[in-house]
Amino acid sequence: MTTSRFLRTLALSAPLTVGLSLGIAGAQGLTFWPSSNPEEIEFAKQIVAAWNKANPSTPVKMQPLPASRSSEEVLLAAIAGKTTPDVAANIYPGAISQFVSAGGLYAHNKLPDFKSFMTERSGADVLEAYTSSGGNIYQIPWKSNPTLLAYNTALLAEAGIKPADLATYSGFLAAARKVKAKWGGKKFLYAPTVDATWWQRFFDFYTLYIAASGGKTLLDKSGKVIFDAQPGQEVFGFLATLFKEGLAPRTRTAANRFFEGESLLETAGPFTLPFYAQNAPKGMKIDLLPPPVPDRMKGQKVYTYGDPKNIAVFTTSKDPALAWKFIKFVLSKNNDALFMKTTGQIPYREGLETDAQFKSIIAAQPLLSKFVRQAPLTRGVDDTKSLVEVFDAISREYESAVVYGRGDPTEAVKRAGQKARDILSGF
Repeated sequence: MTTSRFLRTLALSAPLTVGLSLGIAGAQGLTFWPSSNPEEIEFAKQIVAAWNKANPSTPVKMQPLPASRSSEEVLLAAIAGKTTPDVAANIYPGAISQFVSAGGLYAHNKLPDFKSFMTERSGADVLEAYTSSGGNIYQIPWKSNPTLLAYNTALLAEAGIKPADLATYSGFLAAARKVKAKWGGKKFLYAPTVDATWWQRFFDFYTLYIAASGGKTLLDKSGKVIFDAQPGQEVFGFLATLFKEGLAPRTRTAANRFFEGESLLETAGPFTLPFYAQNAPKGMKIDLLPPPVPDRMKGQKVYTYGDPKNIAVFTTSKDPALAWKFIKFVLSKNNDALFMKTTGQIPYREGLETDAQFKSIIAAQPLLSKFVRQAPLTRGVDDTKSLVEVFDAISREYESAVVYGRGDPTEAVKRAGQKARDILSGF
């Protein structure tokens, strides 16, 4: 499996034939749909087995979401057909408005001890981030997977580049020029994808934009478009320079440039670590660093895209209180630790680096510690029905102005901003 295979799970492009075996168990007990990711299926099997052993009168039936389908499409179809499970994990925050508009999600803040339990586990700031404008909470914070840059330590050193050199745009570009000069264009410091598919922008433009904006998303709290201001313009200009100077390839390839040694770094998340462990070339040493920021932000905290996924109770559940009891079991300290150990991913839990139970897990996976430290400095996406259309508008300008140099990058991001405003206003 390639790294891009992991990323493709975000796409909302797969058609769904309603009538797949999305059946619900009998009236007794609960139904639970976890992600189709192999490590998460293994985690789900373990927690369901433990729950069923302790709660034989209220068993949970687990059914992974179809591996080749988008979970968002599956869930929207299930909401329309009123065949949703009691509980689903892998809820994407950017689809919440669609689920709520379709009448699919329960207002979790109505559950007993919800706020006190979640505040103790995840902190008030995280809970606030997932509170809707109307005051309800339609998703339960579960995990955040920070996007960082993985780099080949040997090749970086061979090029005479220190990780600290890559902290700012000017330093990053200077390093990219060093790589080009040393290997004559056969290797690149960084090779952002030229694929114009909308969700690909999460891992280049959007990751860099969150860093350049100091943790802002595409829209402000009132829903106003803000990404076409200075930070967005700087990101487009930075990426355009890479392509314009031949510091990044415009060609596509099915090969993993990072593993082939053609690219010295690539974006990565905690979910990438099992893939690296199983597939990285023998002897290849990998380390991590945050995304670069504009020079004006040198020395400031660096935010990044968090690729969050959450848990939710659906309105079809006949026993939301029982569903909440099961979710609290899933989010218990012991099961959060099991989740981190099994999947390498990071739960929304405070004190991970100081708690002995989690410290031992982190110590066993050295790269995981950098993701854990980054986790508090992450952002997700805006909750809007037009998320795909907005990112598609950005991606079209990215392909034209950034990758192929057709026009000014600053004007291109401004066009994307105006297109986003038109989309959001219904024009």
